[in-house]
Amino acid sequence: MEHMYATASLWLGLAVISAVIAYHLKISIALIEICVGVAAGAVANRYFAPGAMDNNAEWLKFLAGSGAIFLTFLAGAELDKKTLSIKWKEILLIGLIGFLAPFLGCSAAAYYLLGWTGAQSLLAGVALSTTSMAVVYAVMVETGFNSTEFGKGILGSCFINDLGTVIVLGLIFAPFTYKTVIFIGVTFFALLLFPYITNHLTNIYGNRTAAIRVKWISFFLFSLGALALWSGSEAVLPAYIAGMALAEFASQNNHWLRRLRTLTVGFLTPFYFLRAGSLVSIPALVSAPLALLVLFSGKVATKIFGLYPAITFFRKEKNERWYYTLMMSTGLTFGTISALYGFSHGIIDGAQYSLLVIAVIASAVIPTMIAGFCFTPKHLLPEKHRVTELKEELVEE
Repeated sequence: MEHMYATASLWLGLAVISAVIAYHLKISIALIEICVGVAAGAVANRYFAPGAMDNNAEWLKFLAGSGAIFLTFLAGAELDKKTLSIKWKEILLIGLIGFLAPFLGCSAAAYYLLGWTGAQSLLAGVALSTTSMAVVYAVMVETGFNSTEFGKGILGSCFINDLGTVIVLGLIFAPFTYKTVIFIGVTFFALLLFPYITNHLTNIYGNRTAAIRVKWISFFLFSLGALALWSGSEAVLPAYIAGMALAEFASQNNHWLRRLRTLTVGFLTPFYFLRAGSLVSIPALVSAPLALLVLFSGKVATKIFGLYPAITFFRKEKNERWYYTLMMSTGLTFGTISALYGFSHGIIDGAQYSLLVIAVIASAVIPTMIAGFCFTPKHLLPEKHRVTELKEELVEE
């Protein structure tokens, strides 16, 4: 137990350092946590021993997985039916292109340029076709775009993109069994009842007992997550749809949503982002830089060449188009999940797994940094964020 507390303090200390760095550099905290995780993992492996940070401890993987689940749920809860009904053509088209372009392009690159087998190439295409809901949502919240139609459109497109990834991963690699049927059926009926039960509990017990809404939603998400894992799927998959089902409730309970966001971003997601960075193998990067370059550039290039022309139909201003494209070029949650699935089932080996994970994490960091530094559409920022920026500029001058 003493070792567990010491390890937790180490990881939370890294989270504090990340927050300080993010404040001074004015970069998304999610990206800084990934980079700090990479640096901490490299130092621990170099000067101590592999696994010195306990990044594969079950309790740590549970906290990191919980962070991904709750962050994905919050991303779904930020959407609203009105935005989806107005922007469904944009969301559907951009989401599908965002999946298909890198899936086909990266599969071909892995097969023809790297000499991987057909199954390994398809797995690479799946892993590199994703968009990072976790990173994109974290950036949307920090900038304030999550409350705008621009940000909600990006989040909706990310969902369609990742939904395509999950479906293709299941169709090509995961067996379709009776467990899958049970999972889909139970999830469907549970999600139908979810908003009504939540409203009922809120009307009777809300603001009268100790955070019953957070407890109920945690119970619901973990229950569906357990069912998803039992069926051979991933625990994070139902979370976004559950968030969408509760979007109307969330819009009417802003104070509750802010408290849940504080719990998620303040405690859970640092474990997720820091752990993702700590899993990067620097020796794998050094030993095969060309393969890494092929995978990373293949993902980003196919995303850009596929998405930018399509986004032009919906966004006319240059910064809006580039920001939208680069945010859709990120990858993390489902990318690492897909790579880990391939490694665990013997589809790819350890070196290929490391290359895919590094390429996925690089795609979470580099496009987001470029988007934030060079292409932020400041004219779309909510008023309070623009006022804050003006104050900061005055102080700097």
